[in-house]
Amino acid sequence: MKIGYARVSTVGQDYQTQKEILENNGCNKIYKEKVTGTSTAQRKELNKLLDNVREDDEVYITKIDRLARSITDLNKVVKTLTDKGVSVHFISEGMTFKPYDKASSMQTMLFNILGSFAQFERELIVERTTGGRERAKKQGKHMGRPSQPKKNIQKALKLYDEREQNGMSVNDISKLTDVPYSTIYNELKKRPDKPADAK
Repeated sequence: MKIGYARVSTVGQDYQTQKEILENNGCNKIYKEKVTGTSTAQRKELNKLLDNVREDDEVYITKIDRLARSITDLNKVVKTLTDKGVSVHFISEGMTFKPYDKASSMQTMLFNILGSFAQFERELIVERTTGGRERAKKQGKHMGRPSQPKKNIQKALKLYDEREQNGMSVNDISKLTDVPYSTIYNELKKRPDKPADAK
């Protein structure tokens, strides 16, 4: 059986192109997920694939960095599959790892070089993101979720104080005013006579 694995890093990305390539290579079962490639532990679909493959299956991945962005994880996943009698095909790189068939030293070297580039690229992204965040903080820019307008918070607190009359829960108030319930509770904690449920 030919099985495909497709992965993108963020929710906003689309794996349609990968899916089409895998289908064109004869994959009739494709595991897809939107998750970072830094660790295999949190990747549910990859772990399902590893659990479900059987001897003589063939696993197809469009590119090495779609499988993992760590040399250790790449080698671990490929070894797990080949030890189960499964062939692993990297379409873009034109590389295949077959069970019980020792890869040539040149192929192993190339595989590790390409994997190193994937890991290096990931580390650069992390460095850039961290650096950008630090620069933004130094410039006084707010990081994270945008602040709620004061009028929304005031409206939420007013509705909270009128709960006996309006019968609304904190969750209802949060949905109506677009103020997260955590923000409502944080504001309540600032009150000298804070309610018992805002400890």
